[in-house]
Amino acid sequence: MNKRRQFLGATALGTLAMPSLVLAQTAPKASRSPTLLTVSGRIGAGNRGPLDPVLDQMMAKQKIKFDKAQAFDFAAITALPAVTIRPTLEYDGKPHTLKGPLLVDVIKACGVKATDKTTLFLRAVDGYAAQVSVADAHKYRFIVATHLDGQPMALGGLGPLWAVYEADRFPDMAAKPLPARFESCPWATYHIEVKEG
Repeated sequence: MNKRRQFLGATALGTLAMPSLVLAQTAPKASRSPTLLTVSGRIGAGNRGPLDPVLDQMMAKQKIKFDKAQAFDFAAITALPAVTIRPTLEYDGKPHTLKGPLLVDVIKACGVKATDKTTLFLRAVDGYAAQVSVADAHKYRFIVATHLDGQPMALGGLGPLWAVYEADRFPDMAAKPLPARFESCPWATYHIEVKEG
């Protein structure tokens, strides 16, 4: 009787585990994680095709167009060398630690050959857009922040990505009222268009 119970117990466990095994074998392999940043315009070869007006709804509604782009997921952005800045933020008037790759390194990773006339159009999920020259991106050491105070930034807050710089370090920016220092820093940055001239 004891052997029969063991057999029945093993059979029952096997039957319960079978659907999981079948699902594990037939489930599609995990794809890369979702895209957080799309860079288009005067880039290199890119890693994705043209804008799809059906699947790229937000970009289409914001009148973004491209034939090719470079898409970054969180792993791709955080794989770039990161720098840390500590600006005083307009939202609470306190210094916060932000970390992420330099904006110029992000566009270099897209095969951009920047000149003095290269301009970056930074766009946020709410449609807010800012224009930053590559010269200013270098000068002010803009980053594409992925972390705020040691934590990944969430959508619905300032993230998941934020094009930002340490305004406090630059006298011309530090002289401005706090909210005016960040006019070229769209939080929830999700698209960058690279233009020449």
